[in-house]
Amino acid sequence: MTNPRVVLGVSGASGAALGLAVARNLARQGIEIDLVVSPAAHLTLAQECGANALDELRDLASRHHATEDVGASIASGSVPVAGMIVAPCSMRTLAAISLGLDDNLLTRAASVQLKERRPLILLTREAPLTLAHLRNMTAATEMGAVIMPPVPAFYLGPQDLDDVVDQIAARSVDSLRIGNPTAARWSNIAAK
Repeated sequence: MTNPRVVLGVSGASGAALGLAVARNLARQGIEIDLVVSPAAHLTLAQECGANALDELRDLASRHHATEDVGASIASGSVPVAGMIVAPCSMRTLAAISLGLDDNLLTRAASVQLKERRPLILLTREAPLTLAHLRNMTAATEMGAVIMPPVPAFYLGPQDLDDVVDQIAARSVDSLRIGNPTAARWSNIAAK
């Protein structure tokens, strides 16, 4: 049996560490990664995670595709993948997905997940939200996407930002339902 295959899109929103954490989580589980990084994400990765972040991301991936390569394998529903995570998901990327604007490989791959009824997890990054953002989130949800803003699980008592990022990444990977859950779980502290 082959390992599951997941598409990871990284868009240019702040929160580039989320994309790296998702890739690390998937790779640890032996899940194949098809990586698509938007041009804006190249800049955000370097600024927020360091000059070698893109190289690390590519090293974790089984395959990486250029955003302009709309003829790549993941642009077709005939290619079996288990789903897709966009981490982080910019409001531009969300808008394109919600409107079906398959204008690059990242948005096309997301549309493929929706049309094939596969999981599409969007770690949307923006605050505060405009009505346009909320409407795009509603539209994407109505089509089957899961909107998962990267909200910290404060109840777990994270010690640092890495704990927060890793938990959010694990929750997004768990949402694909393809492996054993890796996110920390709530336990009733008051009952102990």
